[in-house]
Amino acid sequence: MSFLVIDIGNTRLKWGLYATPAPGSELLAHGAVVLEDIDYLWDLYWKNLMHKPTAMLGCVVAGEAIKRRVEEQLVEGWGLTPRWVSSSKEAGGVINSYEHPQRLGSDRWAAIIGARQHALRTHPDHVPPVLAVMVGTAVTVDAVDAAGRFLGGLILPGFGLMYRALESGTAGLKVPTGEVRDFPTNTSDALMSGGTDAIAGAIERSLRRLQAHTGEPPLLIMSGGAVSRLSHVIELPALVVENLIFEGLLTLASAITE
Repeated sequence: MSFLVIDIGNTRLKWGLYATPAPGSELLAHGAVVLEDIDYLWDLYWKNLMHKPTAMLGCVVAGEAIKRRVEEQLVEGWGLTPRWVSSSKEAGGVINSYEHPQRLGSDRWAAIIGARQHALRTHPDHVPPVLAVMVGTAVTVDAVDAAGRFLGGLILPGFGLMYRALESGTAGLKVPTGEVRDFPTNTSDALMSGGTDAIAGAIERSLRRLQAHTGEPPLLIMSGGAVSRLSHVIELPALVVENLIFEGLLTLASAITE
């Protein structure tokens, strides 16, 4: 039986079709669509899939209207019962220390669980603390200790939001097309380098805090649509996982189907 996972973010819907509802399962097909084109998911992608899903699990932050339009296509196309993740006090091997656990974004929760699951698979003898970083419209930087307790984390603007804020609030500055430089000598490079350093600096500070708190070096796991913009930063020894939220959704789905 194939299994569909869906991540409806602030700007795009990402989906993946897996062979089974279990972490590490074979990815059979995947795709993404901007939210403006959400009504064409079935015609553009889903109706032609060779493998038809028998169940699904998703996370959504885009709002009820978008969610309903996706649900209609799931029900009318495949007769699937839509299931959406809600953050909880504990799930997928992670204990949620958020002040109000249910207010943690479901996409963040899935990414945190996915990062913890990845650490368990790659370090079976001794699972290290994990810093899970998602680089998208917003950037989230979330800390998990070696026992699987989510300690808390940061939310900051992603690259696009930062640059658009500068463009709209500062005379003469435009969205940059420059390069990241140690010592930028033009405005476009200065903007590009400033945005990269702001995000990289937040991650570096969180790494140091997590190491000081736990007493051991954390595993840095990064994912998200704009993660490539940080891949050249040598101060961030990161493991890049392409579909971290999907891994979290599969982990949660495996617990449901057991």
